[in-house]
Amino acid sequence: MTAAADTALVLFSGGQDSSVCLAWALDRYARVETVGFDYGQRHAVEMQARQTVRAAFLERFPHWAGRLGEDHVLEMRGFGDIGGTAMTSERAFEITEKGLPSTYVPGRNLVFLTYAAALADRRRASVLVGGMCETDFSGYPDCRRVAIDAMEAALNIGMAQDFRIETPLMLLTKGETWALAKALGGDALVDLILTESHTCYRGERGELHAWGHGCGTCPACELRAKGWEDWTAQGRPALAL
Repeated sequence: MTAAADTALVLFSGGQDSSVCLAWALDRYARVETVGFDYGQRHAVEMQARQTVRAAFLERFPHWAGRLGEDHVLEMRGFGDIGGTAMTSERAFEITEKGLPSTYVPGRNLVFLTYAAALADRRRASVLVGGMCETDFSGYPDCRRVAIDAMEAALNIGMAQDFRIETPLMLLTKGETWALAKALGGDALVDLILTESHTCYRGERGELHAWGHGCGTCPACELRAKGWEDWTAQGRPALAL
C-alpha cells in the first residue's frame, strides 16, 4: 500500500513544542495521527498531559477535530535504560565532560523517528512531524536539521519509502513558537498550551506560572519561561504564516 500524501504522523509528547506542531499539522493535512514514546522519562507526567491536550484539541477546535485520528503509544523503556541520563534518572542538570547537557539521551530523536517511520509505514502516513529546533534548544546534536535530513534519507533508503520529516519549529525561537501558536489557533490555543501542556523535566504540575506549569529551574522550564517573556515583551504578536 502506498502512503497517503495528506496524512501526517506527529511525534507528540504533550509539551509546548509538540502541541504547536500538532496544531500546525492539523492546519495542513486532512488526517493527523499522533505517537508518544514511553522511555522511562523522569517527567512521565507528560504521558498524561498528552492525553489532556489531545482531548482539549477535540473540544476547543471543532474545525480540527475531524482531522485528528488515532493516538499511539510505543513502549521504549529498554532504550531509556541505556542512557543513564538526567532525563531518566535522578541526576543533576549539568553540563557533562562531553560538553553536552546531562539531559541529553544519546540518539533519542533518531530512535523516535525510526519507530515513528515504522508506524507511519503501517498507517500509510507520508509525513512525520517533529518539534526539533536548533535555535532555542538545549544543545542536543540530534535536534539539528542536518541530523534530521540524514535520518530522512536513511529511512527512505532503508524502508523503500518517500517520507518527509517536517520540523516547523526548527528555525524559531521559543518566543516565536508562542507567536506561531497564536497564528494557528489564536488566544484559545495559547491558553491550551499554557495551562495543559507539560515541559518541566522534573514533572512538576503544581503552581501555574505566567508561562505554564513547572519547577521554573530546570533547562526546559527556563527555555519556556524566557520564550514567554520575550514574546509578551513584544506585545504577544502572531507569527506571519
